Amino acid sequence: MVGRTVSYSLRNWLMQRVTAIVMALYSLFMAAFLLVHQPLRFADWSGLFGNSWMRIASLLFLLCLYLHAWGGVRSILMDYVRSAAIRRTAEALVILALVAYVAWSVQILWGFQ
Repeated sequence: MVGRTVSYSLRNWLMQRVTAIVMALYSLFMAAFLLVHQPLRFADWSGLFGNSWMRIASLLFLLCLYLHAWGGVRSILMDYVRSAAIRRTAEALVILALVAYVAWSVQILWGFQ
């Protein structure tokens, strides 16, 4: 049991760090883009997001954001919600919300109707 807990904790720790690095790199790129393109015009913005690589990078950023949020929320729920039934219900609701956010993100980035 202790081995499983340590394994989960290490995976969660690593997931939090990797997703944070990806989000930081994306944020730095976006900050640099916004600084270089002053004043920002619609053509610049649509040109950036017209590229498939930018849509993929944005989706990767959002997926990392959702995984990062999941790791944090799950840790908080495990630490502070003592009732297993309430904790599992809250976890299920968070998972459903995150899956909906992923679908919404894909719809926004690729314009599916």
